Amino acid sequence: MSWPGLPRGDLAAGVGSAYRQAMIGKLNHVGVATPSIDESVKLYRDVLGATSIGEKFSMPEQGVWVCFVNLPNSQIELIEPYGENSPVHGFLAKNPAGGQHHICFEVEDIIAARDDMRAKGATVLGTGEPRIGAHGTPVIFVHPKNMGGVLVELMETPKGAH
Repeated sequence: MSWPGLPRGDLAAGVGSAYRQAMIGKLNHVGVATPSIDESVKLYRDVLGATSIGEKFSMPEQGVWVCFVNLPNSQIELIEPYGENSPVHGFLAKNPAGGQHHICFEVEDIIAARDDMRAKGATVLGTGEPRIGAHGTPVIFVHPKNMGGVLVELMETPKGAH
């Protein structure tokens, strides 16, 4: 299978990978953009029956409010715009009711993952330097054009419980 923007065939063909086995780790969370975390919490709690929902907190440096809905095998990360320059505004302009924004996979080494993605021709968003994500660990985002139309967040596996 060929993905737009990436070389045909094995993505790692002819490229020295930093990973000897599969890079991708467990699914950490699915990011869901919403115009209102408070309203989304009602949906997950009252309609879907979620029983473990964290407190809403701000991440001004990333322009988002965040709230985690804890599931038995993963999390839903609710993200709401914080401030006028929030990158989530663009998503919500196209999807006013909100929706799936990104998926997040854990990796053992975020720098090796970034270098591996770049070596394979994928676009790492921003400066490419990892920043600290909502779990307190380094993260990067890989452009949807290289990931089958899905914005992919890679986060270094948290060292403790999250």
